[in-house]
Amino acid sequence: MPDQIELVHLRREVRTALELAIVALAPEDLVERLAAGAGLLETIAELPLDAAPISALAPRTIKRVREALDAWRRWQREHTPPPV
Repeated sequence: MPDQIELVHLRREVRTALELAIVALAPEDLVERLAAGAGLLETIAELPLDAAPISALAPRTIKRVREALDAWRRWQREHTPPPV
């Protein structure tokens, strides 16, 4: 089970990625994956981590968020021009 600090950092990272993906006009499915992950992490952060539903949901959510972040990073590398 992740600790609160890990969830805070992951939530911040996925929210930032979501904002950047929207601005970059990333594909809708990628934006939706990031948005779903951000929303779930927002909710999880508001509830006790030791609650049974959160204990069951958090690991799957974290896995999905990390996969979405990896997909975002790949897309960003492929579609962002190199710095000048």
